[in-house]
Amino acid sequence: MSNLHQETVLSVRHWNDTLFSFTTTRDRGLRFKNGHFLMLGVEVEGKPLMRAYSVASPNYAEYLEFYSIKVQGGPLTSRLQHLQVGDSVFISKKPTGTLVLNTLQPGKRLFMLSTGTGLAPFLSIIRDPETYERFEHVTIVHGVRYASELGYSEYIRDELPSDDFLGEQVKKQLHYYPTVTREPFENQGRITDLLESGKLCSDLGLSPLDAETDRVMICGSPAMLNDLVVQLEGKGFREGATHAPAHYAVERAFVEK
Repeated sequence: MSNLHQETVLSVRHWNDTLFSFTTTRDRGLRFKNGHFLMLGVEVEGKPLMRAYSVASPNYAEYLEFYSIKVQGGPLTSRLQHLQVGDSVFISKKPTGTLVLNTLQPGKRLFMLSTGTGLAPFLSIIRDPETYERFEHVTIVHGVRYASELGYSEYIRDELPSDDFLGEQVKKQLHYYPTVTREPFENQGRITDLLESGKLCSDLGLSPLDAETDRVMICGSPAMLNDLVVQLEGKGFREGATHAPAHYAVERAFVEK
């Protein structure tokens, strides 16, 4: 297990009966880009059981933060959801992933489209000063089934704009668009439908997506990823990689287990 750090849980927050987040200590030697993920896990029968988790905290924070679903009977999440302060977890030493700014060509607007815990990598990106230097407008869209699943909503709306370091940029440049599919809410509908109809951009007072000026990041369910990729490709967007930046980036490493 020489490729793993053992870290200590500092805090745990249960958002509802299906979602929780937690913070851990951070090895001083760990370096990552905002949007990266790490392998995270616990010891089971003498061996580490690991899964990919995006880092929700920015890379300048002294701690690491993760956002997770609870799956009853899930090999790992059924254990992680019972974490207590002081418990130990394993975290890989090698960050990776495609949801980083250098996967994208320069543009004017950045759209981050997420469902569920797919919000996690974007929580680090919206706390990255470079995000606001590279893009004039930054939009984070979070789609869930029920309003209780809108984790971090108050933080994005109320706390981040008051941040001593980034607050002014956030107030001027960041748009937050939460949407719910299974109960009444201020915004309703699937992200794919809201984009296709033009309602999402219209609600935000923005012009429709354009590959010439817009860049997109996507993280969420496999069905949502597939549908949005088809939509974007149909609008002339090309998928980027760290060695070949383009118009949009998708993270396909996550399986909800």
